[in-house]
Amino acid sequence: MKKAAVYARYSSDNQRDESIDAQVRAIEEFAQRNGYTVVETYIDRARTATSDRRPEFQRLIVDCEKKLYAAVIVHKMDRFSRDKYDSAIYKRRLRVAGVSLVSVLENLDNSPESVILESVLEGMAEYYSKNLARETMKGLKETALQGKHTGGRPPIGYKVDKEAQKLVINDEERPIVDLIFSQFLAGHGYKQIAQLLEQKGFRSRLGRPISKATIHDILRTEKYTGTYLYNVTDSKDALGKRNSNRKKDDSEIIRIEDAIPAIISKADFEAVQKLIADNHRTRRSGSYTAKEQYLLSGLIFCGECQKLHSAKSGMAGNVKYSGRSKLKYVTYRCNRKDNSRSCSNKEIRREYIEGYILDYLQSHIFSEENIPKLVEQVNRQILKAETKDVVERANLEQRLRAVTDQITNIVNAVAQGFTQASFVEKVNILEAEKANLEVELAKLMTKEKRAGITEDVLRSLLFSLKDSIAHKNFPELKRFFQTYVQRILVYAEHVEVDFKLPVLADVGSKYGAEGSRTPVRR
Repeated sequence: MKKAAVYARYSSDNQRDESIDAQVRAIEEFAQRNGYTVVETYIDRARTATSDRRPEFQRLIVDCEKKLYAAVIVHKMDRFSRDKYDSAIYKRRLRVAGVSLVSVLENLDNSPESVILESVLEGMAEYYSKNLARETMKGLKETALQGKHTGGRPPIGYKVDKEAQKLVINDEERPIVDLIFSQFLAGHGYKQIAQLLEQKGFRSRLGRPISKATIHDILRTEKYTGTYLYNVTDSKDALGKRNSNRKKDDSEIIRIEDAIPAIISKADFEAVQKLIADNHRTRRSGSYTAKEQYLLSGLIFCGECQKLHSAKSGMAGNVKYSGRSKLKYVTYRCNRKDNSRSCSNKEIRREYIEGYILDYLQSHIFSEENIPKLVEQVNRQILKAETKDVVERANLEQRLRAVTDQITNIVNAVAQGFTQASFVEKVNILEAEKANLEVELAKLMTKEKRAGITEDVLRSLLFSLKDSIAHKNFPELKRFFQTYVQRILVYAEHVEVDFKLPVLADVGSKYGAEGSRTPVRR
């Protein structure tokens, strides 16, 4: 009797192990009737045949190429493959190995008619698979348009309301999301946040510590703003691989605002995305590859390159060891020195430039003598901005009244029997202009009123800065630099520093800058 292998498979579309049992039983009966001895059984559970990424299938092919069997028996040809390309490739590999592929339900031999029939069956199997996928996607999209959960595990912080089939807030997990976003906005990195979560006893749903990758995914999940998203990631490629980082075009993404309860405000989410993008740019420049911490990353630039080449060239951290005793020197170095070696500007010591800026922040920006003057300047700028908003609002209201009057006049003229071909076009233009003015006016009226600051607020900032220096709180110090330093230009003979006027972070506006110039100490 001829040795044969059994291959059985079911996909994940509402099939179970009973499907496998039925296939194997039918194959064994067929083998007994046709003189085959089954010596091995290969089973892939919940695996689609539109891809060859099936562990048992691949093991079967390898064993066949070792010439262990004379035949592979399947219940139907679509159990072997539903992709015409894969089917042709793997059938050829079986033929080369001298192994025949036999179907229980499809009586195929090597005749020309069987070749045609086999091709038709393969085409029908592929059509069935793709049509099923299309219909399934159609149903899922309809469910998504209703804001309902389409399956899968909900993000941390949410759970599924079984009756409404919608996401609701999971009160036990919500603190995890709140803590991750607040700590990241405060300047803490993934590692620090993961350690803090561990200290507070927060764990993943599997009972494991929350990883940095999970923290990153949470920070990138827009659903936390209350926006329902579906059909975001691209479909599988020709090899059946799915890349979750490859996003679909915005026109294909289903996006429903306020469809689920929000955990994070849109403003905080957008601020986090900007920080992630900024960190990505910094990482690409090489600052994250260093073990040293640099407070001025992204703020310090080579003045000589800007003067000679009219191009912005950042300065990155650098560590070197000099002298017989190999003393360690940590510096900022122009990127052009490493990339094209076209910069002659010398490196500048990290402790000098960072120490100078810290000292300047304490002695000038937040000095006790300077605080009253700064409070007056900032509040004057806030008042100026509010006055500008009042003037702009009056202007918008005046323009809106004028457009509305024009529309009314045309409507009245038509009502009195005066008609012109241009009336319709003119009204459409005026209606569009009116809609735009109403939108601009609504934005202005909902704009948050900026609160003034007091001397006590600035004194608390000074105390916070001194406390961060004393305790070497790197994230807080870096946040101070990012908030109050505009840029640093390092020249051959001097350093120029532009400071932003010190305002509260939640005011969110720059009201000018103050410059500082100091000789270079290398």
